[in-house]
Amino acid sequence: MHPMDALGDPVRRRLVELVSTGERPAGDLATAVGDEFGISQPAVSRHLRVLREAGLVESRPRGTVRLYALRPQAVDEVARWADDLVRAWRPRLDALATEVARGRRETRVRDDTRAARPTTTPHEEDA
Repeated sequence: MHPMDALGDPVRRRLVELVSTGERPAGDLATAVGDEFGISQPAVSRHLRVLREAGLVESRPRGTVRLYALRPQAVDEVARWADDLVRAWRPRLDALATEVARGRRETRVRDDTRAARPTTTPHEEDA
């Protein structure tokens, strides 16, 4: 599974956020995410498995506890993908911003021109 596919789920994104600060025991993750999203410990375990298989997190046993940590290399892959996407769209978005600004400027000039016109009353037109 591609890391972006795994990050498509809000529970998995939250789990990645939680382990981004350092190793966390699976039980702590299950409690935090379970409380926040109202899901069971087995459901959290399935989400952690998906993240592990996508290469976003790694786990290691420590006694009876399993610790989860973020894999920085996977985050770098996601960042490269996002950078490529931004690089591809930047010229289009810049052009759009230019056109929006141009349209606002034209509207402002048109409104200013209308406001500057002298107004006449119906009696003045008859004279």
